[in-house]
Amino acid sequence: MSDNFDTQAYNTADHAKTHRRLQPGPERNTPEIERDFETVMRDGYVIIENLIPRETCKAIKEEGLALLGQTGRNPFEGHNTQRVYNVLGKTRVTDQLAVHPHILGLMDRLFEPGFLLSQSQIINILPGEAPQGLHYDDVFYRLPRPRQPLGAATVWAIDDFTEENGSTVVIPGSHEWGADRRPTQAEAIPAVMPAGSVVFFLGTTWHGGGKNRSDQARFAITHQYCEAYVRQQENYLLELSKDTVRGLSPELQALVGYSIYPPFMGMVEGMHPLRTLERD
Repeated sequence: MSDNFDTQAYNTADHAKTHRRLQPGPERNTPEIERDFETVMRDGYVIIENLIPRETCKAIKEEGLALLGQTGRNPFEGHNTQRVYNVLGKTRVTDQLAVHPHILGLMDRLFEPGFLLSQSQIINILPGEAPQGLHYDDVFYRLPRPRQPLGAATVWAIDDFTEENGSTVVIPGSHEWGADRRPTQAEAIPAVMPAGSVVFFLGTTWHGGGKNRSDQARFAITHQYCEAYVRQQENYLLELSKDTVRGLSPELQALVGYSIYPPFMGMVEGMHPLRTLERD
């Protein structure tokens, strides 16, 4: 290799000719996003109220309820909690949440360009559900704490989140803890928020589902994200048919893995993965 070859420049450049990396629009760079990012980095989470209208929540819930089935298989999933996996393969109604510009604006500041969607779920906590065990989401990236997060998550309140109906709980400042510290339920703060709001937290922030002491279910959507150079929790490339991927927005296509992290991570036969949609 020539001594004049700039390895750093090669490893960070967008080498695609046809399918160039998508560039964020101005809606992903606002004073409100900057303020919320500062809160996230200080506390490990931020609650953003009324980000989508209640009419949208109603439409999401109506379609989402039809997908619900059995309850969880273990205490972590929740024996009184219904979950829908492979959400992107079953409905388009939650796409708008995954690519919401406010959320992607936070991700632009947190991770390198080319970050990915890691998993998506519908979560419906039924009356009588016990509190979920406290945990942090990117625990499976086996690097010692304290460290930078490699994942981040949203939990969207499609119903009102209250202390009684199983609101997600978070532990402020826990994103900075080392491996020697464990949380207690007494330290947890409920993410109380009206329908249409979202709690955004880092993959290193301790949190959990709350106890549902009410007589109503609590319906939510979660989309989680990760750095482009780590493995996604959900294998979208196997879950989603190419016909389904063709129907996604360009932003969502890139998020599920039809994108390149420089210089060539994600390639198919040395080419951009979007070319596989053209060939078929």
